[in-house]
Amino acid sequence: MGKQADPPAGGGDIQPVDLKAALEERYLAYALSTIMGRALPDVRDGLKPVHRRIVHAMRVLRLDPGQGYKKCARIVGDVMGRFHPHGDAAIYDALVRLSQDFSVRYPLVDGQGNFGNIDGDSAAAMRYTEARMTEVATLLLEGIDEDAVDFRPTYNEEDSEPVVLPGAFPNLLANGSSGIAVGMATNIPPHNAAELCDAALKLIDNPEASVEQLLRFVEGPDFPTGGVIVDDRSTIREAYETGRGAFRVRARWEPEPFGRGGQVAVVTEIPYQVQKSKLIEKIAELLAARKLPLVADIRDESAEDIRVVIEPKSRTVDLAIMMESLFKLTDLEVRFPMNMNVLSGGKVPKVMSLKDVLAEWLEHRRDVVVRRARHRLGQIERRLEILAGYLIVFLNIDEVIRIIREEDEPKQELMRTFELTDVQAEAILNMRLRSLRKLEEFELRKEFDQLTEEKADKEALVGSTERQWSKVAEEVRRVREAFSKKTTLGRRRTRFANAPTHDMGDIAEALIEKEPVTVVLSNKGFLRGMRGHLTDTSGLTFREGDGLSLAFAAMTTDKLLFISKLGRVFTMSADKLPGGRGHGDPIRLAFELDDKDDIIAGFTADPDRRRLMISSDGTGFIVSEADLISTTRKGKQIVNVSGSAEVVLSVDVGEGDSVAIVGENRKLLVFPLAQVAQMARGKGVRLQRYKDGGVSDAKVFKMADGLGWVDAAGRVFNRSKAELLEWRGDRAQAGRLVPKGFPKSNKFTG
Repeated sequence: MGKQADPPAGGGDIQPVDLKAALEERYLAYALSTIMGRALPDVRDGLKPVHRRIVHAMRVLRLDPGQGYKKCARIVGDVMGRFHPHGDAAIYDALVRLSQDFSVRYPLVDGQGNFGNIDGDSAAAMRYTEARMTEVATLLLEGIDEDAVDFRPTYNEEDSEPVVLPGAFPNLLANGSSGIAVGMATNIPPHNAAELCDAALKLIDNPEASVEQLLRFVEGPDFPTGGVIVDDRSTIREAYETGRGAFRVRARWEPEPFGRGGQVAVVTEIPYQVQKSKLIEKIAELLAARKLPLVADIRDESAEDIRVVIEPKSRTVDLAIMMESLFKLTDLEVRFPMNMNVLSGGKVPKVMSLKDVLAEWLEHRRDVVVRRARHRLGQIERRLEILAGYLIVFLNIDEVIRIIREEDEPKQELMRTFELTDVQAEAILNMRLRSLRKLEEFELRKEFDQLTEEKADKEALVGSTERQWSKVAEEVRRVREAFSKKTTLGRRRTRFANAPTHDMGDIAEALIEKEPVTVVLSNKGFLRGMRGHLTDTSGLTFREGDGLSLAFAAMTTDKLLFISKLGRVFTMSADKLPGGRGHGDPIRLAFELDDKDDIIAGFTADPDRRRLMISSDGTGFIVSEADLISTTRKGKQIVNVSGSAEVVLSVDVGEGDSVAIVGENRKLLVFPLAQVAQMARGKGVRLQRYKDGGVSDAKVFKMADGLGWVDAAGRVFNRSKAELLEWRGDRAQAGRLVPKGFPKSNKFTG
């Protein structure tokens, strides 16, 4: 680096600053601003600053539930001008969301006009819509005029705003929250308010209660749009204990009669935050792409309630399997993540458990109760002071009137004569003459006694922790009654169920259109799938110098197994075969085949079937096809081969009880199948002994039916059990020369 240049003459006071330190300082300031002032909610009232300012501005505008509505433009203007110096669109979006009953479990805003819908249509412009607060918002504000919370100056210090709301409603968990800050995020699902209140009351009774005990009251999330949660209880418990987890939420559906004995699936509730129009659009795209073979059609018959009709392809379709295929491919099932990252005490970002969140909310409520009691005590003491002065007036009414009429400074004289305070004297001088009637003295004494009694009660409350918790419990019970499960708003909407235990193979099959296909593999390893079952493969074309290695029929729902000469078995779904228009794709693109390896056999998988695997050195074993299926491109090593040996045959065992094996030396040996070991993998046992050469062919057959073969001319031969006497023996013997008529190719199929 060159020498640092001197600052220009008269350029002011320029100070060199380290760029790294400056960036760190500024980025930290930005991060803290985002975390504290935008993205994370306060655990005490469950609100972010923008929502808190909207509710506070509506209180200032006196938009109580019983009052008339005001234009949203007026509300947004007040929020932006007085409390929240950000874009009007952002403020209006937040206001709109607080009013949507499909976005917020317990709306804070009562909107009039077009506030959007579950299809994703946006709200009308703020000049057309009107709003006021709901009962939930008034609960959050309850006691705000009674010194329940601290206030701070607004951004321009012309006004003041609450740091946090009193929050008599368990808003953080009841309505949930989501936000992305810098280096952290939050995502809290909505819950049922009555259940939260029950859990809070349990926590007041027993502060040591575990999360598991609280979950006896809080079943889990309660989404505005309903749906079904299909997680087990242990997963739900872990999420609430750690503050992190996820819930599988499914659409709710019912079968409904349709047509002549048929049924359709009717979806009445969809997962939270899924737009219905986009969901239906996605299903329609999958239908067009033939990814949903069990579905014939989808219709949206929704009015105010959701009603999406899904029609199966035929009457024989199992609706449960059809819906499982839809859950797998579409947003009819979603995972809703939970990350209870909130501002503890309004200052510290922290991931909290269910117990931590409820405990901090209750502690805030206790603080509010004490502050309100102290505020009320101050009011009572001021009023009692004035009442004491009034009572003095009534006891000495004539003297008081004389002093007021005759003295030059009546206030000072009153204070001196009756030992009054400045406040009392001022109140007496401001009294109206009509208040001097006889009845008033009785009213004053009654009020004085009532306030004295209330003062004693408030002092006892402030001085006793037990009384404070009792008062908090009383308020929580009041909220629970207001939002009990018997009410329309309070009833639980989301249900719980165990996901049906369908066979994964059935579900996978439901996602594939079942069609016949012929699998074709060339000598040079090019693989393709031809539509239909080809009975004649002579018309197949190949690249120059290439030819047919193997071809077999399958269905697109089948699993295909390919065996290599080095003993590896590879698995492929038939619907993943390259198309049959060209010459196919190299099989090495699908599987990780060794350079020296090649495919020697291919067939469709049947888990109930067994195969006899035979190596060129005459060893072999029986294996179940269920053990051959693999899930990776590397396949499975099934046969262990050594030296120059390689796998040469894979024979279907079927119903056979005997093995016929012929070597390259044209010697045939027949022995019982029971002598061959069944293994999952390995080298196997010796089937036939050779001096030179190896295995040529083998066949598993039923001894009662005899051993048959076909020669090159197509003639069929069969040797009965008695005729095979001289070739029958035990495994590992050499055998005898093949019988007369056996094909010269040394193969049972000529």
